Amino acid sequence: MQRIPIIAGGPEFSRLVYGTWRLLADHPTPQQVNERLHTCLELGITTIDTAEIYGGYEVEEMLGRALALSPGLRDKLEIVTKAGIYVPNRFHPERRTAHYNASGARLVKSLEKSLRLLGTDHVDLFLVHRPDWLTSAADTAAGLNGLVREGKIRAAGVSNFSAAQFDLLNAHMERPLATNQLEFHLLRMEPILDGTFQQCEKLGVRPMAWSPLAGGRLFDPQNEAAQRLAAAAASLAPRYGGATLEQLAYAWLMAHPSQPLPIIGTNKPERIRSAAAAANITLEREDWYALWEAAQGRRIP
Repeated sequence: MQRIPIIAGGPEFSRLVYGTWRLLADHPTPQQVNERLHTCLELGITTIDTAEIYGGYEVEEMLGRALALSPGLRDKLEIVTKAGIYVPNRFHPERRTAHYNASGARLVKSLEKSLRLLGTDHVDLFLVHRPDWLTSAADTAAGLNGLVREGKIRAAGVSNFSAAQFDLLNAHMERPLATNQLEFHLLRMEPILDGTFQQCEKLGVRPMAWSPLAGGRLFDPQNEAAQRLAAAAASLAPRYGGATLEQLAYAWLMAHPSQPLPIIGTNKPERIRSAAAAANITLEREDWYALWEAAQGRRIP
């Protein structure tokens, strides 16, 4: 598995990232989660993406319990976590309304809780999960800068930010933001159209792509775009060793010159292995555009 620095001088991540948004969907034990992490490690997928809010604020604790079962496992992985979304839940019944809070003090408090739950003294990348319209960029940056200086995070970044929002926060950072984690897949191509990926390429920042399979919609037989993509993938497969639509979809994302890191979200070992194989696929230019055409249902302008 190829490894690339997320930004010059920043942490080095695996080309594919293991996402934990749905980690608790099948009610795993800590031992089962530990086994998934070892499967990832065996395949060279060493970067783990999580967030404070995932699993109703319970995923980080499960990851911590799973990591604790194998002393030294944490040191073989890069951990990415996020904060900034706060919703009413059983831990905080006093919350009345779901809201964003990217104030420096709130982010520091959330990160310190994440470290405790994960059982580590630092994370490799800490992201502001969503833009907060009520907090100044200077306030957010003050919290992130302090965490970097204290060694509690190796790098800071953002998720779901526009190019303008990224620029504004970056202007207040002592060290440049390391990534922008965005929704990007064959059914949502906005990052290659709205300037966010172009900004990443200009700054030498590697974006991260969440929901790279469109939350499963790529395989929905009722979805017309999915039907076209299935037909296109069947046509292309013989040129890529029988690659599946899932593998070609990952390869399509990774072909962009900004070098997005797809975040895979499956809990099934066989699909983790299948995704890892996609990292070895290099799409020919015309085949990349064939998938674009199938997704859009039209030729290029």
